[in-house]
Amino acid sequence: MLADRGAVVVDADRLARDAVAPGTAGHRAVLDRFGPAVAAADGSIDRAALAGLVFGDPPALADLNAIVHPQVRTAIADRLAALAGSDAVVVLEIPLLIESGRSYGEAAIVVVDCPEDVAVRRLVAGRGMDEADARRRIAAQIPRADRLAAADIVLDNAGPVEALAPQVDDLWARVILPTGDDRTRSGLSDRHQRPRGSLEEGRPPAGEQ
Repeated sequence: MLADRGAVVVDADRLARDAVAPGTAGHRAVLDRFGPAVAAADGSIDRAALAGLVFGDPPALADLNAIVHPQVRTAIADRLAALAGSDAVVVLEIPLLIESGRSYGEAAIVVVDCPEDVAVRRLVAGRGMDEADARRRIAAQIPRADRLAAADIVLDNAGPVEALAPQVDDLWARVILPTGDDRTRSGLSDRHQRPRGSLEEGRPPAGEQ
């Protein structure tokens, strides 16, 4: 939605896919660690098979993160460096932002939130997971309360996507576009006074619509 309004969106999930694409060091590392069972027929990583191995197995998940996350961080830094000096509004879409403890000099952290039962229902309906798998995936994430506590701004994603759009419009008009004193009045603290800067959007993967 923010891309439709002119933002440059850096999608960490897309970068994670690129990090394990066939021919990359990440692809070889995943196969070395988890074996041929996570390879799809076309040679790519079967994300569903890999998820089935790591969710519910914290050491395995940590091993996967150790392969993927450094490459994603490097890719994000490269994208930000390429955009430095421009007047672009940059949105970093990072599902595991809070868990990582990382900062990229963001202007604000926006969390797109929904209750766990809603997230489970969407995973079952939208991705074909069974309920137990969906709940294991959510359980592997940081607690919802911790994610909300880290947010500067929370968007309510419990309803249909049509209900999210007006909130995004308000975010764009009230927080992203204003600068200086206007941003102070919008409710952001002094540490967020970075005009035309970047937002980090932390969204739970299971909460996507």
